[in-house]
Amino acid sequence: MTVIRELWSYPFMVNAFRAGTIVAVLAAVMGWFMVLRRQSFAGHTLAMVSFPGAACATLLGVAAGYGYFAFCVAAALVIAAVPRREAGQDAALTGTVQAFLLACGYLFVALYKGFLGGVNSLLFGSFLGITGTQVEVLALVAAVALGVLAVIGRPLLFASVDADVAAARGVPVRALSAVFLVLLGTATAGASQITGALLVFALLVMPAATAQLLTARPVLSLAVGVLIAVAVTWGALTAAYYSPYPIGFYVTGFAFGGYVLVRAVRRPV
Repeated sequence: MTVIRELWSYPFMVNAFRAGTIVAVLAAVMGWFMVLRRQSFAGHTLAMVSFPGAACATLLGVAAGYGYFAFCVAAALVIAAVPRREAGQDAALTGTVQAFLLACGYLFVALYKGFLGGVNSLLFGSFLGITGTQVEVLALVAAVALGVLAVIGRPLLFASVDADVAAARGVPVRALSAVFLVLLGTATAGASQITGALLVFALLVMPAATAQLLTARPVLSLAVGVLIAVAVTWGALTAAYYSPYPIGFYVTGFAFGGYVLVRAVRRPV
């Protein structure tokens, strides 16, 4: 608590903890459904897309956060809108979007003549420079995204567990999938501002995967995933403040360590 009080004596760290907590909750909830629906590759692609979004925003002279949200949501809409009849086409389309937009990111960096430190910040994250306005935008986006998810949560869970039976019962499986991808893109854009484009995937997938190892009860598993994500984010912010290394490394390291620990001690039921 003494360490936390010291960190919170600096306004920029207060903003970092506020933003990090919001991102952790949003990423954990969206990531839980992502893992359940086996859409981790789509989540990884949306994480990659956040890099060209931030680079494009920097090129245009606007805040990087606008680029994160615009590109991630647009990519989610493209993946959801293109009709696909076979599972292999899903992976092909997702990979195509990922490769093209990642190449665009490096083009944008070259056009604005980005320096190495700026690229590292986009790829691996930074807790410095988070403003109160960014925290408010993140809170608003998270509230809207979680509110929409709360409305579609029950049918989405049904469709995630057994899409064929859900469709036979009249559940709009395709529409739910499209809405969820947009929400996942929103969560990815928010988390990218803390972890960076390359490591946002860790905050999306590992707390959720760890929670689902611990319990199969949906509500309890969701709550455990949120607690793990918040603990990982707070620990990463503290470690990054006292060291010269990027926060994304600590987020990934702590989340991976928790997953390995649970995997090692968990006994088959």
